[in-house]
Amino acid sequence: MSLFSIIIIVGGLCLFEVVSSVDNAIINAEVLSTMGQRARRWFLFWGLLFAVFVIRGLLPWAIIWAVTPSLGPVGALLATFSSDSSVKEAIELSSPTLLIGGGVFLIFLFFSWLFLEPKNFGLWGEHFFSTKGVWFFAIVSILLSVIVWFALKQNTMLAFGAVIGSTAFFITHGFKQNAEENEKKLSRQGLSDVSKIMFLEIIDATFSIDGVLGAFAFTLSVPLIIFGNGLGAYVTRQLTVGNVERIKKYIFLKNGAMYSVFFLGVIMLADSFGVKIPSYLCPLVTFAVVGYFFLKSRKHLKNSALNEK
Repeated sequence: MSLFSIIIIVGGLCLFEVVSSVDNAIINAEVLSTMGQRARRWFLFWGLLFAVFVIRGLLPWAIIWAVTPSLGPVGALLATFSSDSSVKEAIELSSPTLLIGGGVFLIFLFFSWLFLEPKNFGLWGEHFFSTKGVWFFAIVSILLSVIVWFALKQNTMLAFGAVIGSTAFFITHGFKQNAEENEKKLSRQGLSDVSKIMFLEIIDATFSIDGVLGAFAFTLSVPLIIFGNGLGAYVTRQLTVGNVERIKKYIFLKNGAMYSVFFLGVIMLADSFGVKIPSYLCPLVTFAVVGYFFLKSRKHLKNSALNEK
């Protein structure tokens, strides 16, 4: 892997982690505003270490190890940098199961946003889909059936990976909904700062799953995922501290994050079925999609400022 490829992959991972964590940053900021200064500093420092090394470190490593148990814990960590042909062969054999699971998860996540979540409409057709929320469950069920049908023609583990991806989505989807509802109640319940810190750590762990699974579209290298996602987590913490209100004004950033999620999910799905995907495609797509919606948000912000004058 060349230095240029590593830089592009890490940059893409960082950007994807940041834009996919905007909701997380907003929730963090709202809860932190109800906490004392000492508790805030504790969360922003020790919480960052926990987010980077425990969640975004252990989770991708554990996933690689789970789908390729023959590598062992050390082999799973360093597999993509190994020159051992048997290690590379093991990764190649197990990667389709991981990729199809991550792809299904991300595609379901996109459709959930498109059909069920309130949003600022950035593209034609989004308003139509937002009024057809009842279709979400029918569409993802049919989509899963089709994916599993084609996966079974290759091998059962590939089909099982698709089912695991859908299961992971519905589990985390429930936790996220519960977290967003509880965030609104925290300021009224008089909970201790320690309880709020624990709540934020659970929230961060739940939201980080999107970024970790999406990271496998960029690379199967655990060290690169840890570094790229960790850098993104650091940027997200900085947004939490002082720039959340400014980020909220860029109203189409969430749209950019979710369309990136969709494209990465499709790429992972295609890759799992043997389509050869260039390593630069995922970072390129992420930069292009997020860049487009960033510029769209900026234009909207300027127009709003002119209208107020």
